[in-house]
Amino acid sequence: MKKTGVLLLCMLLSGALLYVSGSLPERESRLYKQEEVGAEQTVEKLPEQVLARTDDTLREAQENCYAFGRLTKEEQDLYLEILDALLYFRENVKLSTCDKELISRIFQCVLNDHPEIFYVEGYTYTEYTLGTLLKKITFTGSYSISREEAEQKQVQIEDYVNQCLAEMPEDADEYGKVKYIYEYLIHHTDYDAAAKDSQNICSVFLERKSVCQGYAKATQYLLNRVGIFSTLVLGRVVGGEGHAWNLVRIDGQYYYVDTTWGDASYQAVGSDYPAGKIPTINYDYLCVTTEQMEQTHTFDNVVDLPVCTATDANYYVREGVYFEEWDEERVAKIFADSYRKGEAYVTLKCAGEAVYQKMRKTLIEEQGIFGYLDCQGGAVSYVENEKQYSLSFWL
Repeated sequence: MKKTGVLLLCMLLSGALLYVSGSLPERESRLYKQEEVGAEQTVEKLPEQVLARTDDTLREAQENCYAFGRLTKEEQDLYLEILDALLYFRENVKLSTCDKELISRIFQCVLNDHPEIFYVEGYTYTEYTLGTLLKKITFTGSYSISREEAEQKQVQIEDYVNQCLAEMPEDADEYGKVKYIYEYLIHHTDYDAAAKDSQNICSVFLERKSVCQGYAKATQYLLNRVGIFSTLVLGRVVGGEGHAWNLVRIDGQYYYVDTTWGDASYQAVGSDYPAGKIPTINYDYLCVTTEQMEQTHTFDNVVDLPVCTATDANYYVREGVYFEEWDEERVAKIFADSYRKGEAYVTLKCAGEAVYQKMRKTLIEEQGIFGYLDCQGGAVSYVENEKQYSLSFWL
């Protein structure tokens, strides 16, 4: 649980202000129903700028797709049938299975792997029976817009993407690319439960407002564009609300990234504490382990996920503010460097409970923080995250 507070010089804090996270909307419900349809038909494929692939290379193009790679050969065949139908706006496609639960699961796998399919809301299917024997099922995607409208939106999406990536440092390594996109999306997006197209990338790229699934799919889309492996992860957070975030791979190691929870506009939802007193970007969820995510998130993904244990690309480790033990000299240097750089706040991350409690006791309870700050009015604002063992102080 995150707490915020104001510490007064020479007075013990009577109680930090409790921060309660706002509710996240349930992730998009899928439409599964039976309806009468006509004969199958072939629809001309979308332009290459939308698809960036052809029928001949469709299977090969999925080799780096996380969900696809964890399916059996038969499941992969079904995946490709559904993917082909959604990419080309096909109708009444005969599927290689009559297992409706499997169709549901593989449909979600396709959407998890392909954030560029922003125009799909669900699907419909038709059962063909002979007496009581189910002979075949045909599949049709449910689309929020027409093929022509999808093409027009894709052009607008490309404008956003090009502008975003044009500002990325040319020498950025894999960690640098992930950090840049995390920060860029947070700076250019507001959390808004009423956002249009909130379950897909259009909300972020076109509306600049979104919810968790929009943030996560936009993160995935941009990372994939710069050659960083990323996939969508579905689950729940404290309180049971549906949530979405990302799995990324940096230098061969897996990490979790939650761009939504990194955004101050999300952190302010449901809290009476002023947004200006919350760090603009929360880095507690940039390249973290499974253990760290499980402090606040539960996994409910459609395929199994790896256990992430690496910390080399964790934000706090890379930025030199990760503490495995209390170190007064390091703390002093971090604050001095932050003042010199003109930063607005400092966040300190601890490796575990014991280190966190030592740091908290020294800086807050014993008011040691005043030895590092140039305080005006004898007060300092801070935020503490007990679940992630971090403390943030305004300069």
